[in-house]
Amino acid sequence: MTTPTRQELQHPRFAHQYLKLAAEADRRGGADHRRRLLDGLTGRVLEVGAGQGRNFPHYPDNVTEVVALEPDDTLRAAAERAAAEARVPVVVRPGHAGQLPGEEGEFDAVVFSLVLCSVPDQAAALAEAARVLRPGGQLRFYEHVRSPHRLLGLLEDAITPLWRRLGAGCHPNRDTEAAIRAAGFTIEAVDRFGFAFSPLVPRTPHLIGTATRS
Repeated sequence: MTTPTRQELQHPRFAHQYLKLAAEADRRGGADHRRRLLDGLTGRVLEVGAGQGRNFPHYPDNVTEVVALEPDDTLRAAAERAAAEARVPVVVRPGHAGQLPGEEGEFDAVVFSLVLCSVPDQAAALAEAARVLRPGGQLRFYEHVRSPHRLLGLLEDAITPLWRRLGAGCHPNRDTEAAIRAAGFTIEAVDRFGFAFSPLVPRTPHLIGTATRS
């Protein structure tokens, strides 16, 4: 995998829009999704692609530290402000999914929240997650994915090239559950549901789940 340059990781126009979109999504039910995603976590957690830090208020008290990775400067600045108000210790760092900080087995959990749709290489990101997780550690994921319905899936395939350019690399047609299994994780629980992050867009398939390192 080619390491992206710092400039390639910057999407300031999208980031400013996302600050508003994520807040709207949370008002429409996303905040509850985040609570469900993080419920029951303990120990040290690595959050990959933390955005502006909207997960931070929902980490349970048994989490001893969150290392939050965010490559985009605009979103990372917002995440640093959110970290200062979090009830658990949060350290925000620059970085990307293809090269995670930490030694082998250093973290009790790795969290991907609406980010595996946009990483350049899902397999590389998930391999890195497996590397830094301790044996038996948890992978938590909250993602939008390709529709299981044939015609809708084909439509998502068709719009992906344009959507990717407009959405900072976001792919609406990824089969993320299959990618997680292919990376050697065992999926312990998964909830599938439809969700629209804005009244201006249709409901799309989403997943919230837990997987363990084999």
